[in-house]
Amino acid sequence: MMPCAPLTRHTGTPQPRRRPGCGDAPVYNEPTLSVGNDHALRRRGGDVRLTRLYVPDPLAPASEAELPGSAAAHVARVLRLRPGDPLVLFDGSGADFRAEVASVGGGRVRVCILERVPGLAESPLRVTLVQAVSRGERMDWTLQKATELGVRRIRPVISARSVVRLDGDQAGRRLRHWEAVVASACEQCGRSVLPVVEPPVELARHLAGPPGAAVRLLLGPRSSGTLASRAAGLEEVELLIGPEGGLDDAETETALAAGYVAVRLGPRVLRTETAGIAALAVLQALAGDLR
Repeated sequence: MMPCAPLTRHTGTPQPRRRPGCGDAPVYNEPTLSVGNDHALRRRGGDVRLTRLYVPDPLAPASEAELPGSAAAHVARVLRLRPGDPLVLFDGSGADFRAEVASVGGGRVRVCILERVPGLAESPLRVTLVQAVSRGERMDWTLQKATELGVRRIRPVISARSVVRLDGDQAGRRLRHWEAVVASACEQCGRSVLPVVEPPVELARHLAGPPGAAVRLLLGPRSSGTLASRAAGLEEVELLIGPEGGLDDAETETALAAGYVAVRLGPRVLRTETAGIAALAVLQALAGDLR
């Protein structure tokens, strides 16, 4: 497959024209994108170097949309995009939307949506990461990298040895923050479907719930079986990662009684923010889309 040619702008004598489906205002100096392989460009929603932005509202071709506050500020103040500049939007539905800036002013940015194109395919391996909440940036890092590695669902849990404790208001604020972290990671890595981030719950409550159809795996450095030996042929996995200091003995016994199988990654003890990411990489390499 030939790589995409670099995007180039063609400028010349300003020629006003009408933008179909985006109002009646004439457009001047609109850039034309030249690509060597338009099929590859269309599959990715545009050149990979184009700005990708998540918009929570449903998008549709031949329409205009206003970017939400944080995205508008990024476009206007950081990237300094101008009317006519191209970008790619996605709304979490699995598609990308080729678009261009329609107007910038007064802290508001409007974009014209030109075309809907297929987004990147999701991994055939469906992984739910049951992650004990860690402190500050460690948890953010875990969510970011898990998103890049194709996790489908993230279920934060509070265990006996968790350093972080969240009341109702704190849990709500933290959930909104985590959702923003995941959306930003999708913008960067090219995913068009956002992993679901569930509200944090006590580990005991999670273990008391119905197990579902997923194969349940629990990482433990002293386990006899290996993760690699269990990965072949998996389609749906629920992966439980303990906090700093690990799960206590009672939690481990309860997890095993709830259908989890203890496995190890290797001879070394990994930090909580490392263990889940390493396990996801192994799973995707053996049963997902990193093969």
